[in-house]
Amino acid sequence: MNASALLARHTVIADPPLAKFLFSDTRMAIVWLVVRVYLGYSWFDAGWHKILDTGAKSNYIIDGSGLLAFWNRIAAVPAAPAKPVILYDWYRGFIQFLIDNHTEVFMGKVVAFGETAVGIGLILGAFVGVAALAGGFMNMNFMLAGSASSNPVLLILAIVLILAWKTAGYIGLDRYLLPILGTPWRAPKTETPAKKGLVPQLA
Repeated sequence: MNASALLARHTVIADPPLAKFLFSDTRMAIVWLVVRVYLGYSWFDAGWHKILDTGAKSNYIIDGSGLLAFWNRIAAVPAAPAKPVILYDWYRGFIQFLIDNHTEVFMGKVVAFGETAVGIGLILGAFVGVAALAGGFMNMNFMLAGSASSNPVLLILAIVLILAWKTAGYIGLDRYLLPILGTPWRAPKTETPAKKGLVPQLA
Protein backbone atom coordinates (compact mmCIF):
# COMPACT_ATOMS: atom_id res chain seq x y z
CA MET A 1 0.00 0.00 0.00
CA ASN A 2 1.52 3.33 -1.05
CA ALA A 3 1.68 6.40 1.20
CA SER A 4 -0.99 8.41 -0.69
CA ALA A 5 -3.52 5.59 -0.42
CA LEU A 6 -2.76 5.21 3.30
CA LEU A 7 -3.27 8.93 3.96
CA ALA A 8 -6.47 8.99 1.91
CA ARG A 9 -8.19 6.61 4.32
CA HIS A 10 -8.67 9.39 6.93
CA THR A 11 -8.54 7.03 9.88
CA VAL A 12 -9.24 8.65 13.26
CA ILE A 13 -7.51 6.89 16.17
CA ALA A 14 -9.58 7.16 19.34
CA ASP A 15 -7.97 8.01 22.68
CA PRO A 16 -7.77 5.18 25.21
CA PRO A 17 -10.28 5.42 28.07
CA LEU A 18 -7.63 6.41 30.62
CA ALA A 19 -6.31 9.29 28.50
CA LYS A 20 -9.86 10.41 27.77
CA PHE A 21 -10.65 10.48 31.49
CA LEU A 22 -7.44 12.28 32.47
CA PHE A 23 -7.38 14.92 29.75
CA SER A 24 -10.95 15.28 28.47
CA ASP A 25 -13.23 14.58 31.44
CA THR A 26 -14.33 17.62 33.44
CA ARG A 27 -14.30 15.51 36.61
CA MET A 28 -10.51 15.90 36.52
CA ALA A 29 -10.82 19.69 36.47
CA ILE A 30 -10.33 19.95 40.23
CA VAL A 31 -6.98 18.15 39.94
CA TRP A 32 -5.84 20.45 37.14
CA LEU A 33 -6.99 23.43 39.20
CA VAL A 34 -4.52 22.49 41.94
CA VAL A 35 -1.72 21.86 39.43
CA ARG A 36 -2.23 25.06 37.49
CA VAL A 37 -2.57 27.27 40.59
CA TYR A 38 0.69 25.88 41.95
CA LEU A 39 2.43 26.36 38.61
CA GLY A 40 0.81 29.74 38.09
CA TYR A 41 1.87 31.03 41.49
CA SER A 42 5.45 29.90 40.80
CA TRP A 43 5.53 31.93 37.58
CA PHE A 44 3.70 34.93 39.04
CA ASP A 45 6.03 35.07 42.04
CA ALA A 46 9.13 34.89 39.82
CA GLY A 47 7.88 37.53 37.40
CA TRP A 48 6.48 39.92 39.99
CA HIS A 49 9.79 39.99 41.86
CA LYS A 50 11.52 40.98 38.62
CA ILE A 51 8.99 43.75 38.00
CA LEU A 52 9.41 45.19 41.50
CA ASP A 53 13.22 44.90 41.55
CA THR A 54 14.76 48.35 41.04
CA GLY A 55 18.33 47.48 41.99
CA ALA A 56 20.99 49.19 39.90
CA LYS A 57 22.60 45.86 39.02
CA SER A 58 19.67 43.49 39.42
CA ASN A 59 16.66 45.09 37.72
CA TYR A 60 14.91 43.65 34.69
CA ILE A 61 12.52 46.52 33.92
CA ILE A 62 14.65 49.68 34.00
CA ASP A 63 17.68 48.77 31.90
CA GLY A 64 17.82 44.99 32.15
CA SER A 65 21.03 44.95 34.21
CA GLY A 66 19.93 41.86 36.10
CA LEU A 67 19.31 39.92 32.91
CA LEU A 68 22.58 41.12 31.40
CA ALA A 69 24.49 39.96 34.47
CA PHE A 70 22.83 36.55 34.16
CA TRP A 71 23.72 36.33 30.45
CA ASN A 72 27.34 37.31 31.05
CA ARG A 73 27.69 34.67 33.73
CA ILE A 74 26.27 31.80 31.71
CA ALA A 75 27.99 32.78 28.45
CA ALA A 76 31.47 32.84 30.02
CA VAL A 77 33.79 30.00 28.99
CA PRO A 78 36.07 29.03 31.90
CA ALA A 79 39.60 27.71 31.53
CA ALA A 80 39.96 23.95 31.17
CA PRO A 81 39.28 21.55 32.77
CA ALA A 82 36.28 23.48 34.09
CA LYS A 83 33.14 23.10 31.98
CA PRO A 84 31.02 26.02 30.77
CA VAL A 85 27.56 26.57 32.24
CA ILE A 86 25.90 26.22 28.84
CA LEU A 87 26.42 22.77 27.34
CA TYR A 88 25.44 23.54 23.74
CA ASP A 89 27.62 25.90 21.70
CA TRP A 90 24.70 27.03 19.52
CA TYR A 91 22.78 28.23 22.57
CA ARG A 92 25.84 30.00 23.97
CA GLY A 93 26.20 31.70 20.59
CA PHE A 94 22.56 32.79 20.78
CA ILE A 95 23.07 34.30 24.25
CA GLN A 96 26.24 36.04 23.07
CA PHE A 97 24.28 37.46 20.13
CA LEU A 98 21.74 38.93 22.56
CA ILE A 99 24.56 40.43 24.64
CA ASP A 100 26.40 41.92 21.66
CA ASN A 101 23.22 43.55 20.36
CA HIS A 102 22.32 45.04 23.78
CA THR A 103 18.88 43.44 23.88
CA GLU A 104 18.74 43.24 27.66
CA VAL A 105 16.60 46.40 27.94
CA PHE A 106 13.86 44.86 25.79
CA MET A 107 14.29 41.23 26.81
CA GLY A 108 14.31 42.11 30.52
CA LYS A 109 10.77 43.43 30.18
CA VAL A 110 9.74 40.43 28.05
CA VAL A 111 10.98 37.99 30.70
CA ALA A 112 9.51 39.84 33.69
CA PHE A 113 6.10 40.58 32.19
CA GLY A 114 6.02 37.24 30.36
CA GLU A 115 6.51 35.25 33.56
CA THR A 116 3.88 37.33 35.32
CA ALA A 117 1.38 36.95 32.46
CA VAL A 118 1.86 33.17 32.39
CA GLY A 119 1.23 33.05 36.13
CA ILE A 120 -1.96 35.13 35.90
CA GLY A 121 -3.26 33.07 32.98
CA LEU A 122 -2.73 29.79 34.80
CA ILE A 123 -4.20 30.98 38.09
CA LEU A 124 -7.32 32.40 36.42
CA GLY A 125 -7.62 29.45 34.07
CA ALA A 126 -7.48 31.63 30.95
CA PHE A 127 -6.05 29.95 27.83
CA VAL A 128 -4.33 27.39 30.03
CA GLY A 129 -2.84 25.45 27.11
CA VAL A 130 -1.20 28.56 25.65
CA ALA A 131 0.01 29.79 29.05
CA ALA A 132 1.47 26.37 29.90
CA LEU A 133 3.20 26.21 26.51
CA ALA A 134 4.77 29.65 27.07
CA GLY A 135 5.87 28.64 30.56
CA GLY A 136 7.32 25.37 29.29
CA PHE A 137 9.25 27.27 26.61
CA MET A 138 10.79 29.50 29.28
CA ASN A 139 11.60 26.44 31.43
CA MET A 140 13.41 24.92 28.46
CA ASN A 141 15.42 28.09 27.93
CA PHE A 142 16.42 28.26 31.59
CA MET A 143 17.55 24.65 31.48
CA LEU A 144 19.53 25.24 28.27
CA ALA A 145 21.14 28.14 30.13
CA GLY A 146 22.33 25.69 32.77
CA SER A 147 19.80 26.58 35.45
CA ALA A 148 18.12 23.42 36.74
CA SER A 149 16.53 24.53 40.03
CA SER A 150 12.77 23.84 39.87
CA ASN A 151 12.62 24.07 36.06
CA PRO A 152 12.44 20.29 35.36
CA VAL A 153 9.44 19.87 37.69
CA LEU A 154 7.71 22.98 36.33
CA LEU A 155 8.29 21.77 32.77
CA ILE A 156 6.67 18.39 33.51
CA LEU A 157 3.64 20.12 35.05
CA ALA A 158 3.41 22.42 32.02
CA ILE A 159 3.43 19.43 29.66
CA VAL A 160 0.63 17.78 31.65
CA LEU A 161 -1.46 20.96 31.49
CA ILE A 162 -0.89 21.22 27.75
CA LEU A 163 -2.24 17.69 27.36
CA ALA A 164 -5.24 18.61 29.54
CA TRP A 165 -5.86 21.97 27.85
CA LYS A 166 -9.55 21.22 27.23
CA THR A 167 -10.42 20.67 30.89
CA ALA A 168 -7.54 22.25 32.84
CA GLY A 169 -9.32 25.62 32.83
CA TYR A 170 -12.85 24.27 33.21
CA ILE A 171 -12.90 25.64 36.77
CA GLY A 172 -11.79 29.00 35.50
CA LEU A 173 -12.19 31.42 32.62
CA ASP A 174 -11.61 28.80 29.93
CA ARG A 175 -15.06 27.43 30.71
CA TYR A 176 -16.39 30.55 28.97
CA LEU A 177 -13.49 31.51 26.69
CA LEU A 178 -13.05 28.21 24.86
CA PRO A 179 -16.70 27.86 23.78
CA ILE A 180 -16.53 31.39 22.37
CA LEU A 181 -13.58 30.28 20.26
CA GLY A 182 -15.50 27.23 19.04
CA THR A 183 -14.18 24.61 21.43
CA PRO A 184 -17.25 23.53 23.43
CA TRP A 185 -17.23 20.62 25.82
CA ARG A 186 -20.71 19.55 24.83
CA ALA A 187 -21.10 17.31 21.83
CA PRO A 188 -22.74 19.02 18.84
CA LYS A 189 -26.47 18.55 18.60
CA THR A 190 -27.54 16.02 16.05
CA GLU A 191 -30.82 16.01 14.19
CA THR A 192 -33.19 13.39 15.59
CA PRO A 193 -35.20 11.19 13.25
CA ALA A 194 -38.43 12.81 14.50
CA LYS A 195 -37.29 16.20 13.23
CA LYS A 196 -36.36 14.95 9.79
CA GLY A 197 -38.78 15.50 6.97
CA LEU A 198 -40.89 12.54 5.92
CA VAL A 199 -39.70 10.86 2.77
CA PRO A 200 -42.59 9.95 0.48
CA GLN A 201 -42.87 6.25 -0.09
CA LEU A 202 -43.62 4.83 -3.51
CA ALA A 203 -46.49 2.38 -3.76
